[in-house]
Amino acid sequence: MLVKGTHVANYINQLKILPLPSLYIFSLLVFVNKNRRLFSFNSEIHDRNTRYNHNLYLPSTNLTLVQKGVLYSGSKIYNHLPLNIKMVSKDDKQF
Repeated sequence: MLVKGTHVANYINQLKILPLPSLYIFSLLVFVNKNRRLFSFNSEIHDRNTRYNHNLYLPSTNLTLVQKGVLYSGSKIYNHLPLNIKMVSKDDKQF
């Protein structure tokens, strides 16, 4: 039950749930992980062994509609994950 004057953050901490922005990011990452066949990795695009070859390929685009889409924004967020989480993400259950 909500009490007037109480911050929502207190309820989020008590219920141990993610706030809405974090929940959106988490759901994007789960989508990317479950639909890996829709994405290309940098290692598939070129043969050079670089530090970014574990990142997802981001095509260059100027369209805001594309940049705000699930595929593009999910790729950007996935690319910001640390390498050890990217390696674990190959197994759905561990991720």
